[in-house]
Amino acid sequence: MKKAILKLKDGKEFEGIAFGAPINLECSEVVFNTGTPGYEEILTDPSYKGQIVVLTSPMIGNYGITVKDGESSGVKSTALIIKKLYRGTVMPGRLTLDEYLKKEGIPALEGVDTRALTIHLRENGSQNGILFYEEERKEAEEKLDSYPEITEIDLIDQVTVKENTYNPELGEGRTLPPSNPDKHFALVDYGLKKSIIENFYKRNIAVTLMKATTRADEVLEINPDCLFLSNGPGDPALLKDAVALAKGCIGKIPVEGICLGHQIITLALGGKTVKMKFGHHGSNQPVKDMDTGKTFVTAQNHGFMSDEESLPEGVKVWMRNANDNTVEGLYDEKKRVYSVQFHPEAAPGPEDALWIFDYFKEKAN
Repeated sequence: MKKAILKLKDGKEFEGIAFGAPINLECSEVVFNTGTPGYEEILTDPSYKGQIVVLTSPMIGNYGITVKDGESSGVKSTALIIKKLYRGTVMPGRLTLDEYLKKEGIPALEGVDTRALTIHLRENGSQNGILFYEEERKEAEEKLDSYPEITEIDLIDQVTVKENTYNPELGEGRTLPPSNPDKHFALVDYGLKKSIIENFYKRNIAVTLMKATTRADEVLEINPDCLFLSNGPGDPALLKDAVALAKGCIGKIPVEGICLGHQIITLALGGKTVKMKFGHHGSNQPVKDMDTGKTFVTAQNHGFMSDEESLPEGVKVWMRNANDNTVEGLYDEKKRVYSVQFHPEAAPGPEDALWIFDYFKEKAN
């Protein structure tokens, strides 16, 4: 076991013990996640591309990794920071977390004071960081000083599909595509989680999975019941083509979205998005439905949000975060636009929000 260091852009350092794959001196934004279970789903969520994830739960790895349960084809996070690694045995057929990270080429630190690190990020904001061994300090600090902010990096081409596919198979043990679907969604992949497609399949909705470079005329040509914009990493303000796609479809077919898709819709409607200080990352975020007055618990992972004051007339705030009152959902009935900031597929996280997929199906043509 070898000591290593996490250094943040503001100069703060945290020491730990390296595990997983060897450290590769890769910079990324450092964010914390307050979820207790679900570390595999967090690591494989493409929305974490370009981020080093700090888990606040005191012990990680106690139930191992079941590779087929991941949200994508592999780990998308740059690195993992934890307090204590479970080193015991896991059930047959599962990998230990250490084995999995080695297999995926992802470095990690344990023994870090994650409470102090999380408090520092809350007080000073999410920021770039780098992992290194002491003998690599000079090179690491030079890389960290010159690395761009996440608001300057378009990460989508690293996580989107390379070709359009009708009803893609999700893999062993996952829900199969419908053979006689009720509806058909054009689903644009900006860093999609498998659980989103799975929830459409469970509701007998067929999906054409489309590249992030898809244009509005390509969507309209296949005549779907809805354009659906997925979650994904990075700053939505950089995604000019995605905004143009949404603009080109709004008013012609229903347009819906989750997380980054919600932010793209905000921009397409004429609103603005802003970077949050430390974002919402966890499986315990309370959200209030402003139409019904009901509050439910959601899983979330975002560092940007809709700027409510910039929203044009006719766009209604559908949901709000019950902790900080930020916008968690929008709709415009006249234009047939509906979106949520949180993750109703809830993997990891509670299942309070699964009804959102029924709502999305109802609002499609």
